[in-house]
Amino acid sequence: MMQSKISGQMVIPTERFTLRPVRKSDLGLIELFAGDERLARMTRNIAHPLPPGAVSVFLDRVSKPDSAEKVWAIDGTSQDAGELLGLMELEQVTEGQSEVSYWIAPQFWNTGLASEALNALVAANPLDDTSMVASIFQDNPASAKVVTNAGFALIGESEVFCLARNGMVNTWDYVLRLKE
Repeated sequence: MMQSKISGQMVIPTERFTLRPVRKSDLGLIELFAGDERLARMTRNIAHPLPPGAVSVFLDRVSKPDSAEKVWAIDGTSQDAGELLGLMELEQVTEGQSEVSYWIAPQFWNTGLASEALNALVAANPLDDTSMVASIFQDNPASAKVVTNAGFALIGESEVFCLARNGMVNTWDYVLRLKE
């Protein structure tokens, strides 16, 4: 499957879906899924309840060409699976290193989508990173399995603030070295 670019951002095809840049027309589905408390509680930066306009602000921010955040929609339309199944994000934290984060719509949990999407993103390495890091909530072992199956190694523990929980959450921290 051949990769292409939209607005300078890589499009990554897989057998089950395409990772494509988010677009304004994703707003309604992102609001629907991100408004689910089960999903919001497993992310750092999705508030619950979701404030009006929050997704629009997010889309405006990540759509700027100079944004440090690159976000891909997991788009299953090629397989009649839905236009938006979740999001994958790379945020450049230092030169050569990005933090990966993602969410899958709850109705698609435990279907292997997160693993397939993360593996495709890692293989494509669209930001030409030398390493990627991930921080996973310790009460989300399914997500920890996704990153370890993609080759990420546990490097420690920390805690981060979670908007939906309005408090600190213990995390496992991972790294994947892509090249020397």
